[in-house]
Amino acid sequence: MTAKLARKITWNSSKQTYYTIRLMVDKGMDDDCYRSYSYFRWADDVIDEECQTQAERLAFIQRQTRLVDGLCRNEGLVDGLISEEELIADLIDHEQDESCKLHSYVRNFLAILEFDARRKGRQVSQDELVWYSERLGVAVTDAIQHFIGHEHPYAEDDRRYLAATAAHIVHMLRDMLEDIREGYINIPQEYLAEQGIAPEDTQNLAALCDPVVLRPFVKAQIELARRYFAAGKEYLDTLQVLRCKLAGYLYCLRFEGVLDAIEGDGYLLRAEYRERHKLKTLVKALGLVVSISVRHLWQRFGDVVGWQNRECELKPSG
Repeated sequence: MTAKLARKITWNSSKQTYYTIRLMVDKGMDDDCYRSYSYFRWADDVIDEECQTQAERLAFIQRQTRLVDGLCRNEGLVDGLISEEELIADLIDHEQDESCKLHSYVRNFLAILEFDARRKGRQVSQDELVWYSERLGVAVTDAIQHFIGHEHPYAEDDRRYLAATAAHIVHMLRDMLEDIREGYINIPQEYLAEQGIAPEDTQNLAALCDPVVLRPFVKAQIELARRYFAAGKEYLDTLQVLRCKLAGYLYCLRFEGVLDAIEGDGYLLRAEYRERHKLKTLVKALGLVVSISVRHLWQRFGDVVGWQNRECELKPSG
């Protein structure tokens, strides 16, 4: 029942995500992946569009947190689930190991939604924004590695979450002007104070969107994202699961096009970026899939040959 709803929500929200799940996710796990995406797509939309007050937003996220906590501890359901909440109930019911990446993804993404619910209309600190991007990086990476190569023991690495963290930094830049108008200020209050914008000036949209204010911040964020993408790709190159490697690289490509556009505009922000819908982006994505696949297979071939040579060296002569 929920599988059909999950596919419908995902299809209507993002065709790219729909086909990525269909092509990349482990066999038999695609419906759960659709459930995870569509549940958080729905929850995010409720907080952004349906809840009119902070009290409503907090009541909603607290209900979702109670629901998820109870499901993860196998304590039963919150009464009166609506169809979208049944998505997360079915998802967690299929994975009861609290130490798994799925539970990490769900809990981290809920924490992100709660942060959004509490911060709307106020300035936030540098530390809060760093936490925000880091939590998103953990959530996205754990989701990918749960649904792709589920049984594979992915290695721990300091670079593991950096590509997804970089993508979120770009995501905030891409939506910066719209988010400011909606009351989400993704610029540190410390930086705004340096620009003479006090916390009580949060409603001053002209000041917050002023290119003179934004341009130095945007440039610094792009440089940080570039460094994170580079380090994150180094980690992706170590992965043994080709589908996970491809998903990671394509996720990076989706946001690196926005970086290129912002740099090309002289670090000025637009209201909308449609780079990922352009034909050249599709061609670049197809070329990336081919080059990464060939390089991966060549590396695996080299590993096999190297292993066989070592085996021969270890065999006693005569």
